[in-house]
Amino acid sequence: MPRIALVTCRPGPEVSIDRDLPVLVAALTDAGAEAVAVEWDAPDVDWAGFDLAVIRSTWDYSWRAAEFVAWAEACGKATRLANPADVVRWNTDKRYLGELAAAGVPTVPTRYIAPGAPADLPDDHEYVVKPTSGAGARFAARYTPDQRETAVRQLARMHAEGFTAMVQPYVKSIDATGERALQFFGGQLLHASRKGAVLAPGTPYDERKVAHPGLEFWEPTAAELAVAERALAAAPKPTELLYARVDLVDGEDGEPRVMELELVEPNLFLSLHTGSVARVAEAMVAAGNADKAPAQS
Repeated sequence: MPRIALVTCRPGPEVSIDRDLPVLVAALTDAGAEAVAVEWDAPDVDWAGFDLAVIRSTWDYSWRAAEFVAWAEACGKATRLANPADVVRWNTDKRYLGELAAAGVPTVPTRYIAPGAPADLPDDHEYVVKPTSGAGARFAARYTPDQRETAVRQLARMHAEGFTAMVQPYVKSIDATGERALQFFGGQLLHASRKGAVLAPGTPYDERKVAHPGLEFWEPTAAELAVAERALAAAPKPTELLYARVDLVDGEDGEPRVMELELVEPNLFLSLHTGSVARVAEAMVAAGNADKAPAQS
């Protein structure tokens, strides 16, 4: 009977409720495991007392990214951590998109503006500004060229708080065809979903957004699956990923591109895909039983 920690965060006004958490605890118990939800920053947790720690809903990490990565590295030395700490370190900074692009993975074009750098913003197309460390569309906003002054104020606020900004063209296809999320678990496609546009025109960057509006079932195309698999193959330790979510949009050529590769704490959308619960629990139990030795990162 493996002892499994489902790692979450403290409740708060800016943190979504993880509705999958009690469902997973129950499913793991039914599958023969001892499962418990644990806050990642809770004091005096004996992580070595677990056979497996699975990062699930640490949705406050982006405000404390350095602290969170340090926790992941310590936890990964005490027990098996899914996903591994060096994957967490890589994926909590969205500059990984540049590495995916360099590896030939189709991605949404992205530029980065670090603190102290000039506010080099587009003047001929709509664009999005968001932090390289963020979740749930926090500090993200959509701008037209004539809204430059507002975008510059957002950059100043982000830079003052130590964030590097990323700038992407607004992908207009999202308004028509949405964003697709392909979920992988245990190395296999688990299910896929589609959601609507998150960033409405004129929504302030510091206003809370609905992260997954209009979520619905989706049957991925062969092209979407191929791009998702290329993205996963280009990630660190691809064979050691217990879970992954690849978020895709259509480029101007109509072909799928990676918007984000979620390897840390992706929502599994199990409330929509109830048929996937047993498969997720079985994969976690198998990972918990695979090797009782700590996984070093």
